[in-house]
Amino acid sequence: MGLNAGHDLNLDNLAFFKQHIPWLEEVSIGHALICDALYMGLKEAVAKYKQQLK
Repeated sequence: MGLNAGHDLNLDNLAFFKQHIPWLEEVSIGHALICDALYMGLKEAVAKYKQQLK
């Protein structure tokens, strides 16, 4: 069984969450990602979120 997670996940807590819940299958990070993209650009924001989930 896997886990889908969302709400309040962002660059500050995503890696910790992924590390402690290895059965995590999907995250909903749309709002946080778009907010970060306003400051750093969409390409950079997506890259940073993908790095946190490795």
